[in-house]
Amino acid sequence: MANCLDQLKAHTVVVADTGDFDAIAQYQPQDATTNPSLILSVVGMSKYSKIVQECVEFGRQQASSTEDQVVDVTDKLFVAFGTEILKIVPGRVSTEVDARLSFDVEGSVAKARKLIGLYESAGVSRDRVLIKLSTTWEGIQAAKILEAEGIHCNMTLLFSFAQAVACGEAGVTLISPFVGRIYDWFVKTDGQKSYTEDNDPGVLSVRKIYNYYKKHGYQTIVMGASFRNTSQITGLTGCDYLTISPKLLEQLKQDTRTMEVKLTKEAAQNLGDDKISLDEKDFRYLHNSDAMAVEKLAEGIRKFAADQEKLEEKIRSLLLG
Repeated sequence: MANCLDQLKAHTVVVADTGDFDAIAQYQPQDATTNPSLILSVVGMSKYSKIVQECVEFGRQQASSTEDQVVDVTDKLFVAFGTEILKIVPGRVSTEVDARLSFDVEGSVAKARKLIGLYESAGVSRDRVLIKLSTTWEGIQAAKILEAEGIHCNMTLLFSFAQAVACGEAGVTLISPFVGRIYDWFVKTDGQKSYTEDNDPGVLSVRKIYNYYKKHGYQTIVMGASFRNTSQITGLTGCDYLTISPKLLEQLKQDTRTMEVKLTKEAAQNLGDDKISLDEKDFRYLHNSDAMAVEKLAEGIRKFAADQEKLEEKIRSLLLG
C-alpha cells in the first residue's frame, strides 16, 4: 500500500518547508519555501559554511559601509540558498522580502526586484522564483505591481478571508494560509486542545478559501502552510499545494492508512461563498473584524523581523571578524 506522502502527492503538489538541502533531496518535493527563520536555522551549520563565506565576500565587494554590506550579504544569502535548492527541486523556490517592509509598497517592490536581479545574475529565471510578501494591504499592492512585471508572488502570513479575497482580486500567483498558527490561537483562546481534521479551525479556513477561489475561477494557487500535525495535512488532501516541514513529511512517509480526498474543484462549485469585492477600506474593516487574524499577522511580522535581525547580526559578526 502506498504511504500517505505518496497518496498526498497524487492529489496535491507537495512543497518542502525547509532550507536544508539534504531534507529537500530526501523527500523529493516539487517546490521549496524558505523564510528568515528557516535560513537562520541552517546558516550556522558547517556544511553550509562555504556558501555563507562566498556571500560575505560578495557583500564586501558591493559596498564600503558595514551596514550596507550586511544588507547585500543577507540578500545574496537568501538567493544563494534558493539557487542551490533549485538544483534539487524541479519547480520553484520561495524567497522572502524583509518583513520590516510589510507596510512599505515601494520598499517591498524595490527589494523584490533586487532579489530577482540577483537570481537572474546567477542564471535562474524569474519563473522559478516566488517572492514572499506579508499579506498586508501594502504587501498585496506591491504584489500587484510585481506580478505585472512577471515577478511571481507568494503571499505569506495569511490568516483571514479578507486577505485571501484581496489576493485573488490582485491576481497574485500563490497564497500561503497558515493552518497551524490559526490552530494555535484557538487552542490558546478557547482552551480546546483536541480537534479533528474536519473541525480544526486552520483546516476549515483553508477549505473555505479553496472553495471560494475554485467556485469563482481565481487562478491564484492555494498553498496550506504552517502545520502542527499530519491530521491538518490529510484534512487538506486535494488542496493545490501544501508546504510541509521535514518532520511531518517523514511522519506521512511512515503512515500507510488510506487517505480521503477532501477538496476538489467540482465540489467547490456548491460549497464556495458568494463573490465579494474589497477596496482598501472594506479590506481593513473585514480583516480587523477577525481578532485572530489581526493578532497572528502582527505577531508573524514581528517574529520574521526578529529573525531577520538575528540573521543580520550573525552576518555583521562575520564581516567584522
